[in-house]
Amino acid sequence: MHTFTACGRTVTVFPASVPDAPVVFLNTFGDEGQKVFETLAAGGCPPLSLVAVGGLDWDRDMAPWSCPAVFKNAAPFTGGAGEYLRLLVGTILPTAEATLAGVPRWRGIAGYSLAGLFSLYALYETDAFSRAASVSGSLWFPGFREFVFSREPLRRPDRLYFSVGDKESKTRNPVLQTVQENTEALCGFYRGKGVCTTFQLNPGGHHEHPAQRTAAGIRWLAKGEDAPAF
Repeated sequence: MHTFTACGRTVTVFPASVPDAPVVFLNTFGDEGQKVFETLAAGGCPPLSLVAVGGLDWDRDMAPWSCPAVFKNAAPFTGGAGEYLRLLVGTILPTAEATLAGVPRWRGIAGYSLAGLFSLYALYETDAFSRAASVSGSLWFPGFREFVFSREPLRRPDRLYFSVGDKESKTRNPVLQTVQENTEALCGFYRGKGVCTTFQLNPGGHHEHPAQRTAAGIRWLAKGEDAPAF
């Protein structure tokens, strides 16, 4: 394990046990990288390196554009995803990969909640990633569905993973009510484009088993088998 900082973000590299293994970049809300990596290893995931980025300004770094708050007493989203993505690709990525043995066979990006939204957004702003996992992704974000439908990713993805909890849309909040509908619509959109895509409906709400759900998404990117439900 290797840790460094970049512009206030903490980056932890969990290297694979073999050279030239794939690498997945995981943006995290807290410090769940270790748990996700351990869950991957325990779940029979093929060898891969995990780069977990924490210390994020969540409502800025993960938000593709500015948007009023959708939660009571919450801060607005301030649309800094583009700037953060430049830091991720230009500084964090090469610094992290310099610590790995060999050259990664493929590079993926994954995240939970707003970071799942960011994983998809990144595909339209950089060609650095060939696989992405949006795990309980905040695909209710206003305007994002239309953003995807009207643009092409800079690189055609090899694999895309989507998941959502079956209770996440059962809320009085009219914005959040769209999360499952939007997730399924985007999944169908990519399938219609011929992209290898899967959708997992997990039991429960948004805050249940985030590390396990994240690991399931990353494992599917690596193996292509059915992901377990959490």
